[in-house]
Amino acid sequence: MANAEHSGRPADLGATAGGPAGDRLRAIRLGLWLVAALLAVRQFAAVLGTPRGERLTDLETWVGPHGVLHVGGPLYDSTRFTGTPFTGLVLKPLTRAAEQALGWGWTFGSLLLVVALGLVAARALPQPAGRRTALLAAPVAVSLLMLSLPVRNALWLGQTSIIPVLLVLLGCFGVRGQRAGGALVGVAAALQPTVLLFVPLLWFTDRRRAARATGAVFAGCTALAWALMPGDSSAYWVHHLAGVGLGAAADDLANQSLHGALLRLGLSGPAEIALFALAGAAVAVLGLRRAVRYARDGQLLLAVAVTGCAAVVVSPTAWQHQLLWVLLAVVGRVGRRASDRLVWPVAVVLVMSLPARMMLPNMAVLYPLRDNLVLLAAVAAAVAVPFLPRTSPHFDRPVPAEYAPAVPARLRGVPLLPFLRRVLTRPNLLLELLLIRVTYAVYSRIRLAATGGSNEAGRARAERHGHQILDLERALGLDIEHAVNHWVVGIGRLREFFDFYYTSFHFVVPLTVLGLLYWRRPVDYRWARSSLGFTTLLALAGFWLYPLAPPRLMPTLGIIDTVHGVQDFSKPDYGTLTALTNQYAAMPSLHFGWSLWCGVAIAVIAPSVWTKALGLLHPLFTVSAIVATGNHWVLDAVGGALVVGGGFGLTYLLQGPRARTLTAAVAVGEARGAGAAPVGPVVTPRTGPAGAAEAVPDGCGAGVPGADGAGTGGRDADPRPPAPDRTPG
Repeated sequence: MANAEHSGRPADLGATAGGPAGDRLRAIRLGLWLVAALLAVRQFAAVLGTPRGERLTDLETWVGPHGVLHVGGPLYDSTRFTGTPFTGLVLKPLTRAAEQALGWGWTFGSLLLVVALGLVAARALPQPAGRRTALLAAPVAVSLLMLSLPVRNALWLGQTSIIPVLLVLLGCFGVRGQRAGGALVGVAAALQPTVLLFVPLLWFTDRRRAARATGAVFAGCTALAWALMPGDSSAYWVHHLAGVGLGAAADDLANQSLHGALLRLGLSGPAEIALFALAGAAVAVLGLRRAVRYARDGQLLLAVAVTGCAAVVVSPTAWQHQLLWVLLAVVGRVGRRASDRLVWPVAVVLVMSLPARMMLPNMAVLYPLRDNLVLLAAVAAAVAVPFLPRTSPHFDRPVPAEYAPAVPARLRGVPLLPFLRRVLTRPNLLLELLLIRVTYAVYSRIRLAATGGSNEAGRARAERHGHQILDLERALGLDIEHAVNHWVVGIGRLREFFDFYYTSFHFVVPLTVLGLLYWRRPVDYRWARSSLGFTTLLALAGFWLYPLAPPRLMPTLGIIDTVHGVQDFSKPDYGTLTALTNQYAAMPSLHFGWSLWCGVAIAVIAPSVWTKALGLLHPLFTVSAIVATGNHWVLDAVGGALVVGGGFGLTYLLQGPRARTLTAAVAVGEARGAGAAPVGPVVTPRTGPAGAAEAVPDGCGAGVPGADGAGTGGRDADPRPPAPDRTPG
């Protein structure tokens, strides 16, 4: 299964290009390697900076009373050691290493293994690979591995789970000769028995010598461990049924196997075992069939990843540090359109790098999905995701997106990022929802962390800032919070209206605006989404730098909290950073900021005057609600307006003016993106030097000077779609 046997010579990772393009590639490659090095240093410091007893806990299972490792007693007495007896035999030479030296050496050695794994995976990409892929694949792969939860978990626990994956890749791609490759896979199987699923993959891809060598080496290593450690071998293979029952409980969330998922769903006993056996067998058969097909197609790394994902599913216990196979599936290509090509790799990277609670909302109905998210990704990769074969015309040349002509900017040097061209077609909905959810989860975490230090220090600092804001408002004659709050409290219907408006419209209106723009105005959706993202980013900086107590949390002002009710200021933790939200994230007000963003977007895009006016009523009602309910100062709304202006300004600075496109252009662009023949010329209005709109044929801007937004100038455009570089995923 070596690349050289099926796809020509391996990619030359040292290949370079001449001229400015080559210099840029080398600079990018150096920057990516620097990022990978920084991530490695961070992981090293995180492990060794953790107090003893909380790090390398699985490795320290063997720590004896004299500070050295020992394997004198049974391995599985405590059930904390989950490796095979052969793993214990391999680790036995470490019994004389001092504990502290072992911690440093083990962590550093594990990081080196991660780097080796990334290099081998990069060289295993289907050939021939483009120069850009050859230069950038290795540092990108190493960085993704460093960020992945399996690697971080393995480093923190002191586990050996990186070694079997590396051995399999070396056996398939790194050595010549079937017997040598099969021997490496056999050693990997002796360390992790589910690797035996690679034997049929080798057999059915005409690597029968390698398959026999794998079985023989596995049997030899297991027999050697049985001869030297008979008690432990009997406990592992007989009493614990190849490791079942070792480690945490099988229904623990860390066990992302099908067996663990069935137990979490409430099944048990013979019914659960029968269902697990049937479903596991089906996944193994279907996964292996797909893996054989991809291997014969020349996508050998994808075949290995699919087989590894099937092994994760059918294993009785697949702990978090054993799930690296799922990350390798990122190399599969899915989708005919260029706009769909990123969905699968982004989803895999996010699933394998972020906690599941950041991927899905905290809703009880979604718990079965959230608790088994990695398992679902493994099942999808093994049996469901329609990876493109190399024979597909869309493998290297996905259907390109249609671009709107660039609108000339008033400022020289704008846009700063001319390659961010305005796409006419809608972005992939699944990818948008995924990124919105993850972005909001990150926003919530940063907002939660912006407390200004300890709880007591954070509260004192926030209240001090509150007095500063109040003094400034008094100097400006804007201190109306107390008067408005008490006036609204005296009018029951008005109080109920503002309470409802404050609690209900903060998310509903922005999501509605985004949804309508996505459906009806895709180009404007991208523009509005970018400005909203920059607005929120600037607001996070404000929360972090200037924690501010809202009026309702200033105990001496007498402000009535109409939304949360009467508060008890005698409680020592009142008003501090809670487990749900940062009570001191008042400056700037994103309640008003998001509402103003909605108003501006509607006023700019809406076709009728009454719709524009209706959109501008939303920020007016919102600023009234945040002041009346005691949740914000008037100057908080001013801060919200500033970050909204900054968000739109950054969007203009980086991407240039908003692209003005007709609905017909969008419709034809989508038809082209779907492969349909164009029904006529695409007419896209374009602002000329005098500010008047002029019709420009062809929604791609082909042949129009400066129309592609990427500095093509007046060069003639090639009517054929450009051949994209072959990058992983």
